[in-house]
Amino acid sequence: MADKKILVINGPNLNLLSVREPGIYGNQTLETINQNLESYGKGLGLRCTFFQSNCEGEIIDAIHSVLREYDGCILNAGAYTHYSYAILDAIKAIGKPVIEVHLSNIHAREEFRHTSVIAPACVGSIAGFGKNSYFLALSAMKDVLNG
Repeated sequence: MADKKILVINGPNLNLLSVREPGIYGNQTLETINQNLESYGKGLGLRCTFFQSNCEGEIIDAIHSVLREYDGCILNAGAYTHYSYAILDAIKAIGKPVIEVHLSNIHAREEFRHTSVIAPACVGSIAGFGKNSYFLALSAMKDVLNG
């Protein structure tokens, strides 16, 4: 069976990992996390492609690309999680599995972070495990795709 293709999308400010609040988000760069995810994904039969943008429209375009080019998506929408109905609509439109990921536990932080407007369109959400949230999401995605 051919590897399944997964798009890992990271939203605003995640390009500043290791610099931005390392006590909350960790001290590894996004590039390092992506390299480790790529290796881990291969072991699961998942071929990962990575995308990061601070722009909502570019994230929506990337989600749209899942429709024709990928089997599923892992999405850390950053702060857009809490108010982007446009990203919610994009997820609903593609009809492919999307797993929401957060490095921090959004429920243990500021009140405005407790609500995810994108969660209803996602097959699941993983939060609070730092970089391991991504690895847990890849494992879950394998299960989702294999039924």
